[in-house]
Amino acid sequence: MIITVTLNAAIDKSLSVPNFRLGRRHRTVEQRTMAGGKGVNIARALKALGQPVIATGMAGGATGTRIVDELTAESILNDFVRIREESRTNTSVLDPTDGQQTEINERGPSVSEHEVELFRDKLLYLARGAAIVVFAGSIPRGVDPDIYATLIRELQRTGVTIMIDADGDPLHQSVRAEPDVVSPNVLEAEELVGHEFNDDAERSLAVREIVALGAREAIMTLPDGCFAQVLIDGQPQLRRARVELREPVAKRGSGDAFLAGYVAARYSDSSPDECLRFGVACGAESTGRLGAGLIDPREVRRLAGEVELSAIELPAEVS
Repeated sequence: MIITVTLNAAIDKSLSVPNFRLGRRHRTVEQRTMAGGKGVNIARALKALGQPVIATGMAGGATGTRIVDELTAESILNDFVRIREESRTNTSVLDPTDGQQTEINERGPSVSEHEVELFRDKLLYLARGAAIVVFAGSIPRGVDPDIYATLIRELQRTGVTIMIDADGDPLHQSVRAEPDVVSPNVLEAEELVGHEFNDDAERSLAVREIVALGAREAIMTLPDGCFAQVLIDGQPQLRRARVELREPVAKRGSGDAFLAGYVAARYSDSSPDECLRFGVACGAESTGRLGAGLIDPREVRRLAGEVELSAIELPAEVS
């Protein structure tokens, strides 16, 4: 079983608005409303890929009820802790004429220490039957930034594989807790290591720097694929995976689809290289759809054959 954790779950509203301009009145040509938050998006893609998954986290108010109802309607197993304050609603506006996407994410609810403790107990219970636990997304107000790191350390005693996709201070602290895999995008990775990347040489070095901070493996996602340092036969190896970019419908959630694909392949005991190929294929396929976590497994399998994977020589040391 795979568990995805979404502490700041949401209802995501995606709108397609041609020639979108601030201060104007517009009408949508397409819209989609669905349960969201990074962990929820990953669970949706895992479900589409036929993998056993349970989505958990915290949800509150009428919005929280709708999140649970939406997941249930999609036949995605879920077990959320109900909290007192209202869960958030996020809005994404895509202009299909130029591909520009504007996102407005609500701050979300404030969560009490008691509610956090209830979630901790639930997660530790669910993890008894899990092989992989994925922490993804932002944390709600009132929650200590070390929440992911604390939960990672507790879960390590159970022997599950732990993956994290977050940003800011929660990501910094999580990496020091030594998760199995950390998967930031470029901007998140730059913030994590403390400097910008000017070329592919610096990007390849960055994933090694992230591993040096504590993670066992690191995967940095890019629009056309990823850079990764993975363990192959117990030895660290650098990889660059890329696929030819097609004209995207929407980029929102492509990183979530990537991680879902990577997790699905890893759960199926695929090789590290095949895990990266499959993840890149899922991320690329998802950009053809309005709404996060939506993929066509048949198209993913076709795209996986087009992913180029190359080995990169490990730098002598992290500077």
